[in-house]
Formats: sequence, structure tokens, C-alpha cells
Amino acid sequence: MPATAFAMSSTKFYEQNGEVYDDWSICRTNSVGDDGFFQASEAEFCPIILGESLGENVDKAYQLGQQFAQDYPDFNQRAEKIFAFARDKVRYTPDKDQFGYKEFAQNADELAIFIDDEGIGYGDCEDYAILLAAMYKGAGLRSAIVLPPEHAATLVYLPEYNRANQFLSIDGESGWIWAEATGSNNPLGWMPEKFIGAELMVYEVKDEAVTKMEPTGKSPTVITPSGGSPGINISPFFGVLAMMWLLSLFRFRRRR
Repeated sequence: MPATAFAMSSTKFYEQNGEVYDDWSICRTNSVGDDGFFQASEAEFCPIILGESLGENVDKAYQLGQQFAQDYPDFNQRAEKIFAFARDKVRYTPDKDQFGYKEFAQNADELAIFIDDEGIGYGDCEDYAILLAAMYKGAGLRSAIVLPPEHAATLVYLPEYNRANQFLSIDGESGWIWAEATGSNNPLGWMPEKFIGAELMVYEVKDEAVTKMEPTGKSPTVITPSGGSPGINISPFFGVLAMMWLLSLFRFRRRR
């Protein structure tokens, strides 16, 4: 992948205390804390980066989901086609190889626009999860982000889907299935056995935007991926989240 192919022109970035922030004042290089892209704490998390692609901020990822909804009226087929799009159009690439940072989360539109321009995108597990969650919302399907230890994935609500190896419940509501797009041969609904029966930290996505902040006056930082070879499907920040393994479900909001 040419280094000049992707400069994330849709978002301005700046550095502060060794971390990279975007123009929503969300830290892209850290998931933890009020400004982290997942706002992770010891007891809960909120994937606030999704708000950059939902509500009044809808763009390419949500629109792709809308197109799938038009093309595939059947919910189950629609979910499968969206899953196959993410699985086949994104090549697993560690953030260190792509961006030079141990962690760097892309929002759903950045990845979707790159796929549209180049035919293929690059990302790690949270990038797949964020893209799928936004596309499913655009397609009129309920979606959630789930954080098992050392990983991230998407859930989609398909109570009549008969190809899943496991149905999951959120707050007592069954019908959720696993969407694990990081493996090139994975089917929709396949849940890794090591997570079956576990109590997982989960967040159901709401179609709500996050508000852009006022200009910081900081000098912009150019984030330009350099590509890289695929690696193992583990992100550094999930080592921290493995110690935060609690069930949590709450509304999408920016904490103050």
C-alpha cells in the first residue's frame, strides 16, 4: 500500500502528551479514560468513536449500510452480506505496522472511504468491530460492541438466524450473534469456543453523534499509514481491558 494513499483527510489530528487526538477531542492511541476511543474504565466502557459516524455525523459507513438494506430486504441475508464485506475488504494489519503507534483506532468512515477509494482497507480487531457496528446501524440492524479479554468484536441482533453456533443475551434479551470478521474464513455467527459461556463487557450501539470540539490551536499532525504484513489479532490495549471483564450496558454519551 503506498504511503501517500491515505492521509485521513476527513479528520484533523494533533499530538498532546505523546498521544494522538482527533478534532472530536477523542484520543485515537488510547482506549482508556474519558477521552479514550472506548472510554474504558474498570467497570464499563463506551465506544465513543462510533459517534463520529452516527447521528448527524453519518457518512460513508452508515451509507454503505443503507445501500445493503436496499439491496437485501431479508435481514439475515443483509447481515451476512455486510459481514462478508468487512471480512473480505479489510486486511488485518497491526497498528504498529500501519501507523507506527502501538494503538491507533480508525473511525468507521475513515476505513469505509479508504475501501471505496482503494478497493481494500487495513485495520485490526477494533477497526473491524467499529466498521461493522456502524454499517449494521445504517442497514437498520441492531448492533453492539463486545470486549472479551484481549479482543474486540461486533454483535448483531438476529434472533431467527439458524447458522450461529451460539446465541447471546444482553440484559436478558436473547437473539444476539457474534460477528468476528478478522478471520478470512470466518462465517457470520461463529463465536470462538473460548468465549462461549463467559460474561463479557458489551455495549449496544445507539444512533447518536458526538459533537466536534472547538479548534484547539494545536499544530496538526499528519497520520499516514505505511501498510504492513498481517499479525496476530491482539491489540495492546486489550491487555488492560482483560482486567476489566465485567458486564456493562448503558447509553452512549460523552462523559464530562
